[in-house]
Amino acid sequence: MNFLIVDDEPLVLGDLEQALREAVPDCAIYPFATSGKALEQARSVRFDVAFLDIELGSSSGLVLAKELKDIQPDVPIIFVTSYAKYAVDAFRVRATGYLMKPVLQEDILRELTFIYEDSLQAKRKKVQVQTFGGFEVFVNGRPLQFKRAKAKELLACLIDRRGASLTTAEACAILWEDEAGDPAKRDYFRTIVKDLKESLQQENISSVLRKWHGRLSIDPEQLDCDSYRFLDGDPQAVNGYRHDYLPSYSWAEFAVTRFE
Repeated sequence: MNFLIVDDEPLVLGDLEQALREAVPDCAIYPFATSGKALEQARSVRFDVAFLDIELGSSSGLVLAKELKDIQPDVPIIFVTSYAKYAVDAFRVRATGYLMKPVLQEDILRELTFIYEDSLQAKRKKVQVQTFGGFEVFVNGRPLQFKRAKAKELLACLIDRRGASLTTAEACAILWEDEAGDPAKRDYFRTIVKDLKESLQQENISSVLRKWHGRLSIDPEQLDCDSYRFLDGDPQAVNGYRHDYLPSYSWAEFAVTRFE
């Protein structure tokens, strides 16, 4: 594992490096006292976690975190500081964790366990759903195939509702807006539902879709979905959000406020 640590106090930097080596003996550590050198290194080395002091002399670890995210958007960031007053600011820049000095081995292990256990739990689920940066569904790592784009959009709509059901009329209103009352659209909707069922059946995940009394929903418990994890407070999911929830679908614009 590659760890970036940045602190302008040499003794503190040394103590943090020692605590990291005790926690993860085989790790590679890149210690820096200034933001500039840390960012320069980030352009050539992919970091698994970055530990940043919030107060960096005349600079700020919060600013460094934002700049680091521009280079490595998915890197988990853990702030290290002597001042609890910075906790709120830390999470405004979507930090993964927050540690008080002096940092001990057990503190680091707790944060790393928190970060990576969440990832392991997610991977145990068969169906992964990506709603940030474009909608995709993966079954055991393979993209789910759809015959029609509208079948894929219907599934996105149901996932957006997280288990809440839709009637045929409600689904048509979302998928076709002003044309929802057209009888031809109702007929086409039945074809879309059939296509969606077939796509799920081919991957042996039919139970994801629930249908009763003319209503459709999905079983959210069977899905590892990035937006669900975001709303549940998972730091990695929060870290991965870039104001890009289901960007291909205009109806999703109304849901964006949930993530802001």
